Amino acid sequence: MRLTIILGAATLAVSLSGCANMGSPSRDELVSTPNPCAARRFDIYFAENADTLTDAARTAIGLTATQLQGCQIRSVQVLGLADATGAAAQNQSLSERRALAVAEALTAAGWPAPAFQLAAAGDAGAVTAAGAEEPLRRRTEVLVNAAPL
Repeated sequence: MRLTIILGAATLAVSLSGCANMGSPSRDELVSTPNPCAARRFDIYFAENADTLTDAARTAIGLTATQLQGCQIRSVQVLGLADATGAAAQNQSLSERRALAVAEALTAAGWPAPAFQLAAAGDAGAVTAAGAEEPLRRRTEVLVNAAPL
């Protein structure tokens, strides 16, 4: 193969060897399709002091449920979290309600209810050792263990 490069007024011609497609791996050997039934993690975010799902949260749950159609849902861990504003007891209750709201939405999307393990951390871990509030704590973390049918 011959490559010509023009640099201003100068022209450089270079011969390339070894670029032939001899023995190169095929696209299928280089690119694999991800398994839709693999374990995955996703977060569902909430408004401040709220335990109701936002439209974006419902969309995320719906998309995940669609992606996992045809998979066996072995277990789903839902961990509710809260930020550090408010009293610890209120934050614990809020994170429990958030976890329950997500589990109920996933069940409504067709996921098996016995697969759910709910937990709530309240505001534990919401403040760093230096005293700064952790951002994005108004959420649930969802861990899904799925396998092909």
